[in-house]
Amino acid sequence: MAAVTTSSSSSSATLQSTLLSSTNPFNSHTSPITTTTTLKPLLSSSPKTPNNPNFIHIQSSIPNFNNTTTTTTTTTNKFKPLESSGYQKWRTRVSFFTSFFTKTKDSESLKEELLDAIAPLDRGADASPEDQERIDEIARKLEAVNKVKEPLKSNLLNGKWELLYTTSKSILQAQRPKLLRPNGKIYQAINADTLRAQNLETWPFFNQATANLVPLNARRVAVKFDSFKIGSLIPIKSRGSGRGQLEITYLDEELRISRGNQGNLFILKMVDPSYRVPL
Repeated sequence: MAAVTTSSSSSSATLQSTLLSSTNPFNSHTSPITTTTTLKPLLSSSPKTPNNPNFIHIQSSIPNFNNTTTTTTTTTNKFKPLESSGYQKWRTRVSFFTSFFTKTKDSESLKEELLDAIAPLDRGADASPEDQERIDEIARKLEAVNKVKEPLKSNLLNGKWELLYTTSKSILQAQRPKLLRPNGKIYQAINADTLRAQNLETWPFFNQATANLVPLNARRVAVKFDSFKIGSLIPIKSRGSGRGQLEITYLDEELRISRGNQGNLFILKMVDPSYRVPL
């Protein structure tokens, strides 16, 4: 049987245990062995001292059988070391998901900011130089978080897109009276699988142009117009003068940002993903 007595104070806690042994091999009589364990207070925060708060110091006094006392001190680290490989994997996973959701949140808020900025500008015809600078800045931020790195290989590119904003003077015709400008919606359709593109104006002119696309890399194409229609009725064959380049700098299910070789900016929204450009 063991009798246990515990006492505590602000500076130490002593745990006494008296164990009654059987016959002592060095003495002919039975004698008790007393073990005293002291938990010392944690006094120092220095990482180099024995009293580091990360450690518990246990001092034990055990009488031996020669009437002398042996004192031993054991230092135990309170905190187990982290498994470095598992911890790093956990941090990597947390970092990945945090980055993913942050990027998604950033792109959605930037899209909303961009659409709000271009809404009152009549596709860019009413944009001041300050407006153009602000919109270009928002567009570049959105391009920086683009998740589709190879848009020419993405099915998200295929379909009919409505032009929301551009800096192209040849499209806007801002120098003309408003009644002589393209006042209806303007569309651009792209089919990456057939490398065909089409520009379509609505009221009042209903002009059309179709083109072949020649990939220059995974996001840039050369545009070679091959036919035009005036008023959607009068066909005109291209003589090879209609050429340019187009780079898709941002793409998702709803929005596309492109830049032309003359520095013009185009912002479009998807309206019909099933549309096919005539071959």
